[in-house]
Amino acid sequence: MGKAGIGSAALAVAGMATSALAQTTDDHQHEPVIGPLASATVSFGQWQTEPPFDRFPNINNRTRNQHLLIPEEVTIRAGGSVNFIIAGFHQILIYGDGVEPTDINPTLTIPVSVPPLEPLLINDPTNRVYRGLDPAIFRPFQDRVEVVHFQNPGIYLVICGVLVHFLDGMIGYVRVLPCHCH
Repeated sequence: MGKAGIGSAALAVAGMATSALAQTTDDHQHEPVIGPLASATVSFGQWQTEPPFDRFPNINNRTRNQHLLIPEEVTIRAGGSVNFIIAGFHQILIYGDGVEPTDINPTLTIPVSVPPLEPLLINDPTNRVYRGLDPAIFRPFQDRVEVVHFQNPGIYLVICGVLVHFLDGMIGYVRVLPCHCH
C-alpha cells in the first residue's frame, strides 16, 4: 500500500507539472507578427542638447530631460509590441482601451521604492494593464528599454507614472489594430 501511495502521489505531481507546463506554454503567444505594424518605437523622455549637455561620467541632471512621448501616438497590429526607449527618470503606465487622462486618479500615489522616497508615483490600478519598473532603482543610471506586448485591439493610454510628469502632460497612445495575420 505504501508503494501504491507514493506512486499515486508521483503521478499526481507529474500531472500538475504537465498542467503547469501546458498553462505556461498557452500563456505565451508565439504566432509571428510581421510587416510594418509588427512593432513601434516610442522615445519616453529625451535628453536636451541646447545648451550643450555633457553626461560624462554618468551625470544625470534630471532637469535637462524633456518629458514627452515621441511620437505621441503609435499604431501596431494586435500581437505586436512597442519598444519604449526610456531616457531619464520615468515610469511607464499603460491603461486599457478607451481610458483617457481624465480617468486617472492622480491622488492615488506611492513613494518610489528606494531612498530618497521621492518623487511620488501614480498608483491608480483601475484599468491599468501594465506598470513598468520603479525608476528609482536605476539611480543614477536611468536610461533603459522596456518592450511591451499588446495582444488585443484598442486604443491604450500611456502615461508617465511620475506624478509631476503626468501632471505636465507626459501622455501618449498606442493604437492596436486587429491582426489579419493568417
